[in-house]
Amino acid sequence: MLLHDLAGSVDLRPVRYQFATAQGDPYDDNWLVIDGTVRTPEGSWSFTDPCLLTDEARQVAAWLRAVAAGAVAVTESDAEGELSPDLSFIEPLVAFSLADRSEDGTAVMHVHLSLEAAPPWQQGDERADIHQYVVRVGMDKAALLHAADEWDLALLALPPR
Repeated sequence: MLLHDLAGSVDLRPVRYQFATAQGDPYDDNWLVIDGTVRTPEGSWSFTDPCLLTDEARQVAAWLRAVAAGAVAVTESDAEGELSPDLSFIEPLVAFSLADRSEDGTAVMHVHLSLEAAPPWQQGDERADIHQYVVRVGMDKAALLHAADEWDLALLALPPR
């Protein structure tokens, strides 16, 4: 699933289960390893980490479709300037929020990247707060729906176990 505009991109791909064979544990059996490649004006990097459960991964496409339909409200920073994502998961490596919506229907999303998914210059920095590094990506309705379809297609090979 490629989320991109002229300024940057976040490419996320579910690649495999963390554990090749199911062990009978609803959590351990369903951790997905996600490959991410990120490009921003500040730099580019990639990560590979088990960071989404199969059920959580399915929420991503639903959220993108809701954004495309105009059903997601813009998320503002709190009084301290902190960002809280609309869609977050047990592992806080990747999260999403809607930053803005333009008159022409373009949705500007924040892809929140933390811990192992954060840029290399922030990893290990104890001052780097969870969900506060974002990549802003503006996409129109058709591109959002395409990204959601692409994500769903990639998940077909990785059903809940």
